[in-house]
Amino acid sequence: MKSSELVFIGIKGSVVALNRATGKQVWTARLKGSDFVNVVVQGGAVLASCYGEIFWLDPLTGNALWHNPLKGFGTELATIAGERDLGLYTAATFAEKRRRDQEAASAATAATTA
Repeated sequence: MKSSELVFIGIKGSVVALNRATGKQVWTARLKGSDFVNVVVQGGAVLASCYGEIFWLDPLTGNALWHNPLKGFGTELATIAGERDLGLYTAATFAEKRRRDQEAASAATAATTA
């Protein structure tokens, strides 16, 4: 199987590879926690960020080729961009950030009215 025959989904702390033609799951890579996962295919590999850490995965197996915990940067959302991809994959991350900000504002409002 070729990586071009797969589609990669970031969901709940994992990356899932699906067969593009059938939708069948090919592999799952559990990353960290159960947080939002940002995924980009670049340079023959899958880059995924989750819980403030970055993972470089083999697109055919899901095995981690390397992992960087990005110590000192916290556990917030991270965007990934390559030279060709700059700006293409940030919409989902910004949408998740907006959702989290709205959730925090609602919680703050509920706390002050309680």
